[in-house]
Amino acid sequence: MNATEIATSILSLIAGVGIFLIACTMMSANLEALGSKKLKSLFAKASKSKLLGVGVGAVTTAVIQSSSATSVMVIGFVNAGIMTLTQAATVIYGANIGTTITGQLVALGMFGADAISTSVLFAAFAGIGAFILAFAKKDRLQRLGGIMAGFGMLFVGLSMMSGAMSDFSELDSVKIFLAQFKNPLLLVCIGAILTAVIQSSSVMTSMAITMVVAGLISLNQGIYITMGANIGTCVTALIAGITSTKNAKRTALIHLIFNISGVAVFLLIGLFMNIGGIDYGFLFNKMFPGAPQIQLSMFHTIFNFLTVITVLPLTDLLVKLVAKMIPDRKEDRQKLNEPCFRFFEEHMLRTPPIAVQQIKNEIIEMANTAVSNFDTACKVICDLNYDDMEAFRLREKQLNFLQSELAQVIGKVLKEDLAERDRLYLITALRTLIDLERVGDYAENIIEYADKLKDANTKFSEEAIKEINDLRELIMTLYEKVMIAYRDHDKKSLKNACEIEEEIDAVTEQMTQNHIKRLSNGECTIEVGTQFISFSANAERISDHFINVAKTIKSYR
Repeated sequence: MNATEIATSILSLIAGVGIFLIACTMMSANLEALGSKKLKSLFAKASKSKLLGVGVGAVTTAVIQSSSATSVMVIGFVNAGIMTLTQAATVIYGANIGTTITGQLVALGMFGADAISTSVLFAAFAGIGAFILAFAKKDRLQRLGGIMAGFGMLFVGLSMMSGAMSDFSELDSVKIFLAQFKNPLLLVCIGAILTAVIQSSSVMTSMAITMVVAGLISLNQGIYITMGANIGTCVTALIAGITSTKNAKRTALIHLIFNISGVAVFLLIGLFMNIGGIDYGFLFNKMFPGAPQIQLSMFHTIFNFLTVITVLPLTDLLVKLVAKMIPDRKEDRQKLNEPCFRFFEEHMLRTPPIAVQQIKNEIIEMANTAVSNFDTACKVICDLNYDDMEAFRLREKQLNFLQSELAQVIGKVLKEDLAERDRLYLITALRTLIDLERVGDYAENIIEYADKLKDANTKFSEEAIKEINDLRELIMTLYEKVMIAYRDHDKKSLKNACEIEEEIDAVTEQMTQNHIKRLSNGECTIEVGTQFISFSANAERISDHFINVAKTIKSYR
């Protein structure tokens, strides 16, 4: 090979890696959007058992084609308090199994030397997918086209990498150079470093497979590089954990310890096998003769399966170990009371369907916070007892924080490639934030009316207090129906909520008439009456804002 051919091969390799990475991203984005409903519910099932957690991690990673993204999502859930460390550990185990799917696809695409190769057949999907993308009008068909195009591009990139590797295999100098790297620990380190740089164990494993098939490296070298890729993929999760809570840091550490432990065990087994004159390459060559691509891809799968089977029974001990390595300390109480997200985590932006679900959870929590402040305000204006005011003020700060910060988050997510239903939901969510923040404002108004009663050294009559409590219970019933409608997209609950809201309108009108009678009979003063009418008007507006929240489900299906 001359200098021009060498340069061409290097550029082809770089292009192949780039196309492969783009294909993974394209498949991931479209698969996420197409299966967003199922993807959102998968993580909720992870808490039922350890084995189910492993399954959830494996399926999710197989869908989004990235164990790093799954691990980052898990860290976000732990950071938000949605998932325990034990649950997170099992999902991470499963992610290591799910990430082997790419290697199996790559190996499958490298058959067919004497006929049309499977790689060429699969690469043709890129053209079919592009054709669908060009002419399809429906969102679902476009997503399907994107998946097919991404799948085909995966093999276009693979073909370019394979071609470049084949060219390099003709250079004795390259073979001699690579043959020097025989030390298993060194090969593991090389695999870990390269994976950390390119941020994808799938790409690293695929490159190792093409190098083995081209004869650039031995199967044994490829096996140890693949082991290192499992460690290198932890870097993304470690970065995500550094800026998060202690439990999130522990989750990232579990991921690292789990992967290092698996590699360490297999390194030791390899060392003992070498004493007997055999190695992993020899074993897998015997198991799958004549198919180096299958030999390496099967090692990758078996390695991850055996690691999970070994570590799974020790999960509770692993959780205790990381808890000791990153111990709890007494936190500053003021910091704990600072407004923050309970469910959403910045790293979830990498997986938009999950981000959308967690935004919805934040809004539901925001609604709970708003109705709690309304409930407290009703009790304060009735008995003029201010014992719960500290909690009230903290909740009000949280409402203001969520209204401002969630709007920014929604703006970021709307820039991502989303399913149409998710996009429509987020647009309605911006209006919902305003409605819920206004509920908090009206609760503050009610507290101010209570302050005026206290300053005037007066209070409501027993009859007025009964009317307020009846209205409060009616609004709380409305709220329950509203949240069922909002959370479950339940149109029957929306209808019930609308009926209750009409009843509230009638009740507040009756309260005004009752007040006028009491005022005429001299049963209350102008000051008391003014605050009573103001309360009923504010309560009626609160019910309007709650019903607005429920009605948003009409905007998306």
